Amino acid sequence: MIAEVLARDQLRDHALSLGFSLFGVARAQPAPGFDNLVQWLERGYAGEMSYIPKRVEAYRHPNSVLDGCKSVLMLAMPYAPNPLTTPRKDASRLTFEKPGGKIGNYAAGQVDYHDLIRERLNQLSFVLESMYPGAKTRGVVDTAPLLERDFAQLAGIGWIGKNTLLLNRAQGSYFFLAALLTSVEIVADSPFEADHCGSCTACLDACPTSAFVGPGVLNASKCISYLTIEYRGLIPTELSQKMQDWIFGCDACQMVCPWNRKAEADVQAEFQPADLDNKTSLEHWLTMTPDSFRKRYRHTPFWRTKLSGMQRNALIAAANSDRVDLLPIIERFASSEDEVLKATSHWCLTKLRRENEPVQSQPEA
Repeated sequence: MIAEVLARDQLRDHALSLGFSLFGVARAQPAPGFDNLVQWLERGYAGEMSYIPKRVEAYRHPNSVLDGCKSVLMLAMPYAPNPLTTPRKDASRLTFEKPGGKIGNYAAGQVDYHDLIRERLNQLSFVLESMYPGAKTRGVVDTAPLLERDFAQLAGIGWIGKNTLLLNRAQGSYFFLAALLTSVEIVADSPFEADHCGSCTACLDACPTSAFVGPGVLNASKCISYLTIEYRGLIPTELSQKMQDWIFGCDACQMVCPWNRKAEADVQAEFQPADLDNKTSLEHWLTMTPDSFRKRYRHTPFWRTKLSGMQRNALIAAANSDRVDLLPIIERFASSEDEVLKATSHWCLTKLRRENEPVQSQPEA
């Protein structure tokens, strides 16, 4: 038993040396949240993310991801809070000539997190397989049917908060979750049993679109992250007018979380904020060409949304930010061959013009 614990600790040390900040091991077992997932889907809260219901049964047990899975190594790699969306003591120094758009903290870095974390998982997998010849492994970075947060809690990394994100007392929620599944039975850590959210409802109250049905239940079809990244269609007016100036993702529920105020972790250089002036500029996105988008953002999180999605989001942010200075650029989209961009631009133009009409003086009696 002592040797087995030492082996687990050796894997933990390797994981930390690779840039992961949290490590825990869970026994492969039926996912505790599977029934909740089924109910969530039945209520239509997945929106148009059809890939989830298509393989819902696969979420039941890690064996669906790796046949013969015995252990799930759960890991976390932190990303840096975006200084443009994170409250700071010196926030008065952050001044801009023109208001831009906001992007999720995780997208402020220089690379697509899938690529970097998958590379590190491959290195950890090599170490594990050298320790256990013949072992099977598979690394997962939120692209396989695995309920990562369930297994992270089982592995003792943290608890699932009211905003449905995994929380850790020392590192908050600004981190990516990853998993390394293996056929080796590794000594498991104790599950995280406590819930440190208490009576706090800051995250639920902060959601601009009221996407939380209740504590721990998110209606993704109303979530700004879903709308700006996953959803491809015309965003309904009742939601677009509440999206504020978010153009990619949303951190509203994380920004107000008390556990993120003092969160500390070493962030990989590739995840440090970079080129924020462009990434948050509405002009940048609205004037970008497909070729330029391909060259600049092919290996970044923005690639998933496509240029048309980023321009749709930028148009909405322009309307919500009263960017009348962008009217000449916005007018170009009114004749776009893309029906979503065309309709969004018409809504944007109507909103900007209506809200900036000169006030008619009343004739004297």
